[in-house]
Amino acid sequence: MTATLTQLHPAKPSRDTNVPTISPAQLRREVLDADEIAVVDVREGERYATGHISVAVELPFSEIELRAGRLLPRRTIRIAVTDDDGLSLAPAAATRLRALGYPNVRVLAGGVQGWAEENGELITGLNSLSKALGEFVERNDHTPKITAVDLQRALEAGEKIVVLDTRPLEEFTHISIPTGLAAPGAELLYRAFDAVPSPEIKLVINCAGRTRAIIGAQALRNAGFPNPVVSLENGTAAWLLAGYEPVRGATAEAARPTEAGLAKAREGAALVADRFGVRTLARSQLDEFAAESADRTLYLFDVRTPEEYAAGHVRGALSAPGGQLVQATDRYIAARQARVVLVDDPDLIRATITASWLIQLGLAEVYVYPASDKERTERGAEPKLVLGAPGLASAINPADLAPLVAQGGAVLDLEGAPPYFRPRRYIPGSIVARRSTVARHLDKIPGNGAIILTSNDGILASFAAAELGGRTRRRVVALTSGTAAWIEAGLGTPGEGLDQPSLDTAEALPRLPTLEERRINLAAYVAWGDRITGQLARDGLVQFRAFNH
Repeated sequence: MTATLTQLHPAKPSRDTNVPTISPAQLRREVLDADEIAVVDVREGERYATGHISVAVELPFSEIELRAGRLLPRRTIRIAVTDDDGLSLAPAAATRLRALGYPNVRVLAGGVQGWAEENGELITGLNSLSKALGEFVERNDHTPKITAVDLQRALEAGEKIVVLDTRPLEEFTHISIPTGLAAPGAELLYRAFDAVPSPEIKLVINCAGRTRAIIGAQALRNAGFPNPVVSLENGTAAWLLAGYEPVRGATAEAARPTEAGLAKAREGAALVADRFGVRTLARSQLDEFAAESADRTLYLFDVRTPEEYAAGHVRGALSAPGGQLVQATDRYIAARQARVVLVDDPDLIRATITASWLIQLGLAEVYVYPASDKERTERGAEPKLVLGAPGLASAINPADLAPLVAQGGAVLDLEGAPPYFRPRRYIPGSIVARRSTVARHLDKIPGNGAIILTSNDGILASFAAAELGGRTRRRVVALTSGTAAWIEAGLGTPGEGLDQPSLDTAEALPRLPTLEERRINLAAYVAWGDRITGQLARDGLVQFRAFNH
């Protein structure tokens, strides 16, 4: 299996290591001015989650070439790079970004430590602003909720209840609530009217924890959904901790809407558009935005399902299913002052719901665009936007792996940990490592033969092999098309799980939490929700927007 990728502006390595710095005070001023700026945090692993600047997006040092093209589509944007101390990773990351064609890059002096020393707030967790928006909405709009215990009692009593799960299908399939139907994110309003055919039925919105259920329930309420709508408080996590049996392997989805259901959903979307000021673009305006994208960042996202995207999409649009775009905005958008255009079917139901949340999140310019069938000229899954080229690196085919290992070779797996609901499959005997630190641990690599680097599709491994080749006498090679190609070739039985050994114990894959650890984590999450809105108010860099009735 060969990975699909697009090489964007291959660049020669830069020798310039004199990267300018920006002080915390100046960074604050620039974040608050009208011009675009992206703050990228290049720390690896869980370091970002332990405390980061509120507007900083995660761009791990090891994956800059793989993720910068999507996060930072305009090359001339102002970029501030941060790490722990402004010295450990940020200068090298800034130099790499400049080599990839981003000239306006500075390092935050002192990193997050320097930011904190000047009384800057550090926000913990992943997808923090999106989660904080959920907490803000629940408090501002008084979104109703139901506990896991009360839901179970209601189901046992035979009450008329429909449970819609707003997570992506694969996450829903991993674990869900009994009787639940999948209706991911922006699909909720689109499908809910047919899923709940009579007005006396209560609708319960579920997710893994809190945010997506709150956002989903409130979205339906904003759209004037006639039935009682509540979120399941603390989601599937609370269901498990209450001792109730979940369902594993569920695949039932709420059906695509009938004409009658679609008409009601359109009416609801019109209410949302009016309340939140959602703006619709004409084709001529979209063309103007595209023509100006060298001077003003344009994010063009298709918010429909990945399957619909693959069947046909507008040229230049990236796949960003609406629910995930709201839940993990920092995985898609680095410049909050940028133009964001959400592409949808002509009914604009999913785009409107998604836009309403991005507007409340405080993004500067959000628009929706109704694409006709004839405009969807592109087919297939989204290509990987890889910046630059990995340089000279030896590569081997999957069939050559076993002989090299037999001759004393070692396989290093550079792929990060997947979401807990997605199984990690790996080559037996491989060792977890990290591109950014493997050179420091050469003495820990077993054997005396070749060092074989792999990643899921082989792209990350190719970059790492090119860098490592001159630092050891051992032969360094990358596995062509990576672990996925080895599995597809049927050359052995892959391992599955998180039990791979690691080159550095500090970089070991996270194990699944015990039930007690889940309880502690959930309590910490709830406590985080109680304080995050106050923390953001003190921070002053992000202003959520309230649209009260």
